[in-house]
Amino acid sequence: MWSIKIFLATCFMTLCLFHLSRAQNSPRDFVNAHNVFRAAVGVGPLVWNHTLASYAQNYADERIGDCKLEHSYGPYGENLAEGYGNLDGVDAVKMWASEKPDYDHGSNRCKSGGDDCLHYTQVVWSKSVHLGCARSECANGWVFVICSYDPVGNVEGERPF
Repeated sequence: MWSIKIFLATCFMTLCLFHLSRAQNSPRDFVNAHNVFRAAVGVGPLVWNHTLASYAQNYADERIGDCKLEHSYGPYGENLAEGYGNLDGVDAVKMWASEKPDYDHGSNRCKSGGDDCLHYTQVVWSKSVHLGCARSECANGWVFVICSYDPVGNVEGERPF
C-alpha cells in the first residue's frame, strides 16, 4: 500500500513539473505576455492565430540545425530570440519589450539611431491583431523563439500606437 502511495505521489509531482516547465510556452502565455505591454500603451489585445503559429513552428523547426537569428522573410511581422538554457516564450517577449526605453514616441525613432527598439514596436504595433509563436530546441543546445504578427508591423512612416 505504501509503495502505491509513493508511486501516485511521484506521478502527480511529475505531471505538475511537466505542466510548469511548459507553462511559459503555451499560446495563452505568449498572448498574455504581449498583451501586458500592449495594454500599458493603450493598444488592443492580440489574438492567437493557428495559421501564424503553424508558420512560426515550421520556421523554428528549420532553425533547429543552426539556431541562427535569421528572419524568414515571410509575409508576417516577426520577432526572433535565441538563448540557451531555459529560455521560454515569456522570457523572449520580455526581452523584446525591454527595448522600450530606446523608443522615442515623439520622433517615432529608436533613440540609439539604429534599430534597437524595433522588437518592442512590433510587440505593441496597434494594427497587428493576430499572433502565432513557436519555440524549438536547437542541435547546439540553444533555444530559438519566433513570434509572427499579422498585419505586419514596423511600417516605415507609421507609428506603432
